[in-house]
Amino acid sequence: MPEGTPGALRAIWREVCPRCRSGPIYRTSLWRGFLNMHERCPHCGMKFEREQGYFVGAMYISYLLSIPPGLVIVLLLWRISGWPFDTVMVGAFFVYLPLVPFVTRFARVVWMYLDRHFDP
Repeated sequence: MPEGTPGALRAIWREVCPRCRSGPIYRTSLWRGFLNMHERCPHCGMKFEREQGYFVGAMYISYLLSIPPGLVIVLLLWRISGWPFDTVMVGAFFVYLPLVPFVTRFARVVWMYLDRHFDP
């Protein structure tokens, strides 16, 4: 890595290329284009989607990222509202729904970094 290149965690948070850590992965912000990715890194040319179905692994990351906040939402709703558990689960679903786009994008970035780490 060249001098001044951000660390992996900072680069993941900034959603930049896992190889050069400077080229953006997404073309637009989350609110303007949910999964509008570059095909290749604009800086180093790394292909982001290595093969068809590459981002299936990101679903597992997304699931892991969704468990802690989902659990917190369920427990808070259950504690605060006093609703039956099934109603709390439906309520937690609707409370968590706005976070899905962020988690999906973030899971793809984490997946690319993990894949690049283990299979450069």
